[in-house]
Amino acid sequence: MGEVELSCRAYVKMYLHTCLFPRCSINGLLLSSSPTGGAVCVTDCVPLLHSHLPLAPITQLALTQVDVWCSQTQQRIVGYYQANACVSDNNPTPCALKVADKIAEQFDNPVLLMLDGSKMSPDYRVPPIVLYERKDSRWILKDKHTIMLRQWEETRAIASQMMESGDHTLLVDFDSHLDDITKDWTNQKLNTKIEELASPANGNI
Repeated sequence: MGEVELSCRAYVKMYLHTCLFPRCSINGLLLSSSPTGGAVCVTDCVPLLHSHLPLAPITQLALTQVDVWCSQTQQRIVGYYQANACVSDNNPTPCALKVADKIAEQFDNPVLLMLDGSKMSPDYRVPPIVLYERKDSRWILKDKHTIMLRQWEETRAIASQMMESGDHTLLVDFDSHLDDITKDWTNQKLNTKIEELASPANGNI
């Protein structure tokens, strides 16, 4: 695996997912709409669960539905993210490794991101992310300098602004969708809000 590039939208949604369920382990899928080859460009994410992470049937159902949606929107699943309930623990759990392995069956350079809950403060100067790559059927820690988040200061400011305004409550994960199927797990409303805040008209890129 070469460099991993993370979009503003993908990071902000992961951050909001973690903040929306601060006492829970949360997870989700990383998506890309970029061509294959070169750096892995994570352009979006789908928040999945905030309870019962190891429950295989729900995870499989989510993977299937997201895969179908990706095929309709010219995207593909390129990785997995998770934040553990214990903020000092950013090690991949057996559940994280299992889902990431499944993604590796379909994508050659899968990304496994663990969010570091102890560094999720809006004031933190670097992305609170721990990156793993798959080598010889094993997941190993990767150099943090191989993850790029262009416009980090702007991205951090957008995440903070959305928390302060209460817009983080717009986020719908797959868990919430299963509780109320009228809720949109593709988060189109939230995506639009992030794009508005990131637009050049608001002084961001």
